[in-house]
Amino acid sequence: MSEPSSPFRDAVTLQAELGSVGYLADDALTTALLLAVRMQQPILLEGEPGVGKTEAGKALAAVLDTRLIRLQCYEGLSAAEALYEWNYPRQLLAIRLAESRGAVLRDADLFTDEYLLERPLLAAISHPGPRPAVLLIDEVDRADDEFEAFLLELLADAAITIAELGTRRAVVPPIVVLTSNRTRDLHDALKRRCLYHWIAYPDADRVAAIIRRRVNATNQLAAAVAASVGRLRRLDLTKPPGVAEAINWAMALQVLGLSTVDESAAERTLGAVLKYSEDVTAVREAGTTVLVCDDG
Repeated sequence: MSEPSSPFRDAVTLQAELGSVGYLADDALTTALLLAVRMQQPILLEGEPGVGKTEAGKALAAVLDTRLIRLQCYEGLSAAEALYEWNYPRQLLAIRLAESRGAVLRDADLFTDEYLLERPLLAAISHPGPRPAVLLIDEVDRADDEFEAFLLELLADAAITIAELGTRRAVVPPIVVLTSNRTRDLHDALKRRCLYHWIAYPDADRVAAIIRRRVNATNQLAAAVAASVGRLRRLDLTKPPGVAEAINWAMALQVLGLSTVDESAAERTLGAVLKYSEDVTAVREAGTTVLVCDDG
């Protein structure tokens, strides 16, 4: 890969650059991202919700100083919404104008770049550089099985086929980051085209460091929230809190002028870290002391 596309010569440099934009990645994740950049190969990041998969893609775009193009996946996502579609109102207007002049437009006159609306996947292919865009295909597991077929050409060849215009190949192939919460299994054909990395919940020290960086919290507050989040994860919860919830909880406590997590603070702010009523009930039944007391 050319130098403008790959400013990072080693994982240490990339890790430092990611830290400079507020994303603290461990050695394994940093190496995986470096390989995706240097090998020009898509990377699939899986992990529980809230562990920083989406933020990894955003941070990578930030340190590369390049455009971030994000496609949020959902059930029923169509090719028109993800790839491209035609500007039918504008085409219709062109037809009417031609008719008023006694002219006839051919299909070749109507299906041109002038009437083409780029959606995220085509926008990533069309990005002119000099550095590749970062294409973040977020929560790909939420899309239908059929949508994965749309991605295979892009992932394998950095190309998209437009029925009326032919195949478009990227001059500067995008760096593709796919994320999945593993709500369903992805097809082997998609996985074969990607590097893979599982992002686990970070340990308490790293969570505290992330909180300090993202919230500008005191050491005391960051450590208390990180420890309490660790205790919450050991409970039988519907949705154990991830890094995103830890950051949100620390921010809520800071807004209230609180400097640590005691029983009163925990009771008042559970809604900032737990997102299911069943989980809030489970914690209250266990007693909020489980969040502030050492085990045993």
